[in-house]
Amino acid sequence: MNTASPHILVVDDDPALRELLSAYLSENDFQVTAVATGAEMTAVLQDSVIDLVMLDLRLGGEDGMQLARGLRDTSEVPVIIVTGKQDEADRVMGLEIAADDYVTKPFSNREMLARIRAVLRRYQSRADAAPLGRSTKRRAYRFAGWELNLLARRLTSPDGQRVELSNGEFNLLLALCEQPQRVLTRDQLLELSRLHGAEVYDRSIDVQILRLRRKIEVDASAPKMIRTERGAGYVFEPQVQVLH
Repeated sequence: MNTASPHILVVDDDPALRELLSAYLSENDFQVTAVATGAEMTAVLQDSVIDLVMLDLRLGGEDGMQLARGLRDTSEVPVIIVTGKQDEADRVMGLEIAADDYVTKPFSNREMLARIRAVLRRYQSRADAAPLGRSTKRRAYRFAGWELNLLARRLTSPDGQRVELSNGEFNLLLALCEQPQRVLTRDQLLELSRLHGAEVYDRSIDVQILRLRRKIEVDASAPKMIRTERGAGYVFEPQVQVLH
């Protein structure tokens, strides 16, 4: 699946519901991972860039409210809690610990989809309004179907394949994602990507740019994403989406 699709993490101990939600959300252009336990949720969050967590508060043998509280304490990922029809106290407490929304079982797929889309729109509007610059709270950048995971230092292609990057290549791509559609000189790129010391040699930026092009361009000899601005530097052309 194209990594530009929002990635939803479903946490529910009901295998039938996990299967149903996975199928329905996939049909509506979402990438979906579905797990049954808090430990599995934590492992996915450490390894993948998740856009929204849909968390059932009534997991067998686990305190879903504690999991929700831990999520909010350690991450800014949006959370929709799932409660039973009679669990008003859980809904209130979940919203008090800053869950973004809730749905009650049984729920219609259309309602659930509408709530997910509404929460994602709010978060994206907030990200778009923030100034573009380096932030430790940013989790990933997405561009042209690619995903650059800042926590795992991982680049994923539009078809979901991991693309290996050297430390210098990763830092350079990060610098380009932070300053899209702007002319950046070689000196600026050296500074932004921290290509100093042993990594600096004659025209080192040009060499790193060439290596990056070979990995992310359809045709490195006719680049569409990293464009040369003759006599000035380079421009990263794609629209870049920021994930906090």
